[in-house]
Amino acid sequence: MLKHPLPRLDKDDELKNLLLPYCRFSVGTIWIDKLSGHKIACGDATNINFVQSLFENKKASLAIHDPPYNFIAFKKSEVQQFIEWSKKWIEITYEYLKANSSLYIWLGADQKNNFQPLSSFIEMMSSTKFKSRSFITMRNQRGFGTQKNWMAIRQELLFYKKGNPYFNVEAEYTDIPKVLKGYYKSVSGKLTENLERSKSENIRAGNVWIDIQQVFYRMGENVNGCYAQKPLKAIERIIQASSKKNDIVFDCFAHSGTTLIASEKLKRKCFTIDIEPVFCEISLRRLEKFRYEGKTGWQNSNPFANEIQNDKKLKTYLNKKYKLEY
Repeated sequence: MLKHPLPRLDKDDELKNLLLPYCRFSVGTIWIDKLSGHKIACGDATNINFVQSLFENKKASLAIHDPPYNFIAFKKSEVQQFIEWSKKWIEITYEYLKANSSLYIWLGADQKNNFQPLSSFIEMMSSTKFKSRSFITMRNQRGFGTQKNWMAIRQELLFYKKGNPYFNVEAEYTDIPKVLKGYYKSVSGKLTENLERSKSENIRAGNVWIDIQQVFYRMGENVNGCYAQKPLKAIERIIQASSKKNDIVFDCFAHSGTTLIASEKLKRKCFTIDIEPVFCEISLRRLEKFRYEGKTGWQNSNPFANEIQNDKKLKTYLNKKYKLEY
């Protein structure tokens, strides 16, 4: 098994600059997929003119956003800046969603500081045209341990709607079988229990998802260098529940390209943006890898492993700063 780790790219601007020569993207580039109709755009998701050039005269049925909320230290002034910045891409998202559509947003909550930025973000959303639908929690199998508080094992996912969107309830069923009987009631004069009345032998996910593993380095979908990568299974569930085949799925923050890969697998068109050329390149390389090899990530390797092995400056930098050998 190859072991070519890559440090967190969001924390190392020098490393990103060293990788730029191997990127097909620069700010303003819009890559259009001739096979499935996907688009990857390198630019600012708060620039309405840039987003318009991405969509042209089209609109999406679903938006899934995972904003980079970890870049702030959650001080009051910085949280407010984050909220003001978020207002811009939320307003643009509303503009480029169909009349009946869905919006999902992954967001963190710092339990050491009044659950920011989640708490302020929810308050901000109440002043928009979107209507709240659900507050979903994805339970991580791993967490941040502590001896003086409950272990932090949750990821927060907000679900909003515009108009009256499609929702496929069948997508909510998990692989977990129902084992508990109960909730008796009379149906047509016959006393029945829950399992008899159920449409499935498996439980529904509900708004607490306990059946999805967060991504870590041993998983095939892992993309080294991309911090807080969301699991494909979670994005696939959202797409199956809130869109139909050939619909456009909008993602303002491409990062590791998970929404792009899920859309490819489920025959949707993904329009995704990232302001960083390196993350746009990673997204495209991940799509190419999936198409050519059937693999959704690099596990212990990384998207730029071949380039790094042949680039003396990159190898020296990684060895000197991170003690990594290639």
